[in-house]
Amino acid sequence: MKKLRYFFLVLTGCFLFTLHAQGEKVTIYRINIKENIGSNTWIYLKNGLHEAIQKDARAVLLHMNTYGGGVLEADSMRTAILNFPLPVYVFIDNNAASAGALISIACDSIFMRNSASIGAATVVEGGDGAKAPDKYQSYMRGIMRATAESHGKVVTITGGDTISKWKRDPLVAEAMVDERIVVPGYVDSTQILTLTASQAVELGYCDGIAENVHEVIVTFLGYSDYDLETYNPTFYDKIRGFLTNGLVQALLIMLIIGGIYFELQSPGIGFPTAIALTAALLYFTPLYLTGYAQNWEVLLFVLGLIFIVFELFVVPGFGVTGILGILLVFLALLLALVGNIRFNFEGLPATEIFRAVMIVLGGMGMSVSLILYLSSRIGKPGILDKVALHADQEGYVSVPMEPAAMVGKTGLAATVLRPSGKVMVEGMYYDAVSLKGFIDRGDEVLVKRYENFQLYVERK
Repeated sequence: MKKLRYFFLVLTGCFLFTLHAQGEKVTIYRINIKENIGSNTWIYLKNGLHEAIQKDARAVLLHMNTYGGGVLEADSMRTAILNFPLPVYVFIDNNAASAGALISIACDSIFMRNSASIGAATVVEGGDGAKAPDKYQSYMRGIMRATAESHGKVVTITGGDTISKWKRDPLVAEAMVDERIVVPGYVDSTQILTLTASQAVELGYCDGIAENVHEVIVTFLGYSDYDLETYNPTFYDKIRGFLTNGLVQALLIMLIIGGIYFELQSPGIGFPTAIALTAALLYFTPLYLTGYAQNWEVLLFVLGLIFIVFELFVVPGFGVTGILGILLVFLALLLALVGNIRFNFEGLPATEIFRAVMIVLGGMGMSVSLILYLSSRIGKPGILDKVALHADQEGYVSVPMEPAAMVGKTGLAATVLRPSGKVMVEGMYYDAVSLKGFIDRGDEVLVKRYENFQLYVERK
């Protein structure tokens, strides 16, 4: 009898607990994706997913209306969604084009407004909107297919036969990228696939049609009593998103390298130094605050600059220290963009490394173009007219003439001349260039002439 009474008590407790759980108010966390996909939306999503965990949310709902954007940022966003421990749903409020389609397909369920559409994921050039080369299309086809396949297959038993089919047909995802792929009844071989809400339902790419977020949560998710929390980006998030945009980062790299170069051409702490330092701060600070750039990566950048200066002023020429300095600067700029921990790249998406390499190389390429352009314009009519002295300066000598008195005298090579370096003549150090081959440190030299701030010497 006691055992029977105990059994009924346990059963009643479980029943009451179930009723309580059913009436429990849940938290749904909303993240708005209502602008072009880029560094801003990537930050919004990353921060929003983090906050959803902190607020003990039951699920995350993306409220989307976008015409697309950057493929690399979209790939990072879809990876974050696929690896997120909570269910992630998307409500397409009119548009989920291009990169938006990729992100939507990564979500556990897709809901659409009756007037919404999804698709048109062909990769286009950023400048004129022309279709990008096929290697980019191939990459996009691959990640669209992989994203659709990640949701697995649905197995049904009909008449004793087991039928297995994809929850989201990968061929449909590929047809959103490549017009050569035919989806009978929806698109032929001349068009990129874009689906309306009803078409998306028919093809399994939409789990329900709703007119607002509340309808999605109540009708399709089944939560009648809920709190809707929304991620609100701060002004700092917007600034950080702007500064971590790939193009902006490449421009900052251009200013860093260009500033250093022009400062070395006219030593002293001046305007180029201020530009380079400001650009370096704007480059590293948001990356440091988001955990990408580590202390040692910033120190690596500073050490690279020290090696370059050392090569230029202490051991003139271009040798080991100069090459090492350039390599350290390149590595610091590159590693600050990827989320490695002490050179551990395990689990790091190849797209993130590729993006980082392209940004750094692009910035360096732009810096070379800037240097060549400004060097050709200095002293010419325009805003750079006053930067250099003109040929009509009368009564002035542009170089100090005291070293000219050293011509014909002998001295010692203070450094290796390869062919430039430093020599000591009568107890004073001078910049010098070897006229014939390299000269080792300590060799006796003869000063032959003085031009352009430098003594020209030969081994005696």
